[in-house]
Amino acid sequence: MNALSLIPVVTMALVLHAGPSLAETPSNLEAANGPIPGDVTLYAKELACQQAIPTPGYFSSLNGAEISDAQRSGRFPCATFTGSFDGPNTVFAFRSIDDYPGISYINNRRPGELYIVGGEYPTKDDPNMVGPYIAKADATTGKQVWRTYLDNLNVTGRWIGNANLNILADGNIAFAWSSFIALLDGDTGEILKINALPGGEAPIEDVNFKHLTIAPDGTLILKSQTRPVGCTLQGTMAIIECSAQGMKLPNSVMVAVDPKTLDVLDMFQLPQTAASPHIIAPYGDKIAIYVPMFDILARYFWDPATKKITADDTWVGRPLVEGQKALTAPSIINDWVVVQTNGLLSKDKGSSVVVFHKDDVSKTHSIFPFGEELGVAGFSWAPPKNGTDPENNMLYSADMGMKKVAGIKIDPVTGELSTAFVLDNITSTFQPVFGPAEKRVLVLTNVKLPVAIEPVPLAIKSSNYTEQVTWRDAATGKILAESDFFEPLSLNALTPPGFGGRVYFPTAEGKGFYVLQPMPATPAQ
Repeated sequence: MNALSLIPVVTMALVLHAGPSLAETPSNLEAANGPIPGDVTLYAKELACQQAIPTPGYFSSLNGAEISDAQRSGRFPCATFTGSFDGPNTVFAFRSIDDYPGISYINNRRPGELYIVGGEYPTKDDPNMVGPYIAKADATTGKQVWRTYLDNLNVTGRWIGNANLNILADGNIAFAWSSFIALLDGDTGEILKINALPGGEAPIEDVNFKHLTIAPDGTLILKSQTRPVGCTLQGTMAIIECSAQGMKLPNSVMVAVDPKTLDVLDMFQLPQTAASPHIIAPYGDKIAIYVPMFDILARYFWDPATKKITADDTWVGRPLVEGQKALTAPSIINDWVVVQTNGLLSKDKGSSVVVFHKDDVSKTHSIFPFGEELGVAGFSWAPPKNGTDPENNMLYSADMGMKKVAGIKIDPVTGELSTAFVLDNITSTFQPVFGPAEKRVLVLTNVKLPVAIEPVPLAIKSSNYTEQVTWRDAATGKILAESDFFEPLSLNALTPPGFGGRVYFPTAEGKGFYVLQPMPATPAQ
């Protein structure tokens, strides 16, 4: 569950395949020696490619939504891998000129434009960070254009958790945090409108409307996370830490909001807490909303004519087996809805990937890609949702507790699942794929623990590890390129694509973000 789902830069460089000795190889930062514009000859091609793909409700860009689209698919077919598929590669890195404390999410609009969310990710050095804020920055240098603050928990006392980033079709930004929603001018950062959102059964001080997705008709569909009643911790991790102490999580609500006026059109009280994001996908002529809750995956419909959210009582999936805990966000792959288990940590059972047919929820298949049993002192924790590649019938699964990532094949007709490959790789985030169907690249982060036996939850809580980005053949998992190890990726953050073959890597524990680009290695590298 990505919503629950971080040490100085490692200066030792990484040599990819053949090349000079380690001591002679410059670090990724030294090799670039300045800002990285990417391959500027690709900008127009990438933008035209993206604009040919319908994205109703969203600005048509490489990454105008938190993670690609309303389905949060993690597929970026117009993003370019500028390295070699056959030979050695090197990676160049540049660190943003300006700092963005508590940075979480980065989106792009037009080439040259970046939008950033920060100030809602507490760190050990700044547990009561000021924010959230939205900033606009230059996509190459990271120099700030403007920054708009929306809250300060030290002043208001509100619970501030992660808040995602989506750019509307008109270029403006709809942004929700705590129990509020705002509309910002994408050019100037001016707050155009603001409205309060209802918490339903949950106390308003324990509500965070992190999950905002846009329906095809433009309506904003939001769902609340809830903090356990009586919990006073800040950040999204408050959900995990306080619930582990036995505090009760109130049920979540889903609301529909007009994208221009921000009026609340409807509210639907959910039967359970829903800490992970929902997704929106067409189902026939209906707008379906798939909502993961603690132990059920349910489908709801949004009707633009009646302006009502209704439950589909004929479609409720129950993916968990005994010993598993909570669901991650679902994904769509052709006629199947897929969900990962163990969004919360389990010491009793490995994580599984479960699919349900969109027409008949009783048609279901599951797989334990890393094994069912955990062994002595083992645990499973799989916060991120599954990556999907419908064109190649591939799914991806990451379990940071079991320290592995898997590629999984799905039979598009029967839904049967089989493991294609398993990697020893620790990541807390998504498994996006870049590029056209015939040349998919899987982009993963990879954590290096200071001591191999250090428990992952302890390392995460103390930010005592380093992390890199890897580019892999999406069909086999074979490494194509890998970066140096940097400060940890902001927990719950993404590694989105940039124009011209770049990738952005936000780190709340360091300064701002890194711009990365893989390129074919030359003899000098």
